[in-house]
Amino acid sequence: MSIFEFGQGMTNDDEADLWQKDLTGSIELWLDVGIPDEKLIRKACGRSSQVIVYCYGGRVADMWFAQNSTQFARQKNLTIVNLPVTSTQALAKLAQRNMNLQCTIQDGQVWLSDGAASVQVERVVLKEAGK
Repeated sequence: MSIFEFGQGMTNDDEADLWQKDLTGSIELWLDVGIPDEKLIRKACGRSSQVIVYCYGGRVADMWFAQNSTQFARQKNLTIVNLPVTSTQALAKLAQRNMNLQCTIQDGQVWLSDGAASVQVERVVLKEAGK
């Protein structure tokens, strides 16, 4: 059994944005969103069984990955997924002060809906763990 928790990743570099820990407190999954510093990713890979980074930002995310791809390749437990600009802009349109979103995951595809509009979230895997 394991527990998912929100971390203090936005304000504390020693914590993930979201993580999954086992009952002993060991980190099984470290999840970060954005464009974290390569050193922080390396540190997370050393502390966790698996690390997933969801990056976004279009050209900025592409440049970040290109600049750090050699270092990322050394981390065998790291997966990096890019969320293209079209997906993040469509998701932004769903954002409201009091949101109630439904998520559907089927055959590796993800949709978010607010009841009135539905957005398919495209994902581009830039680096897969184990490779």
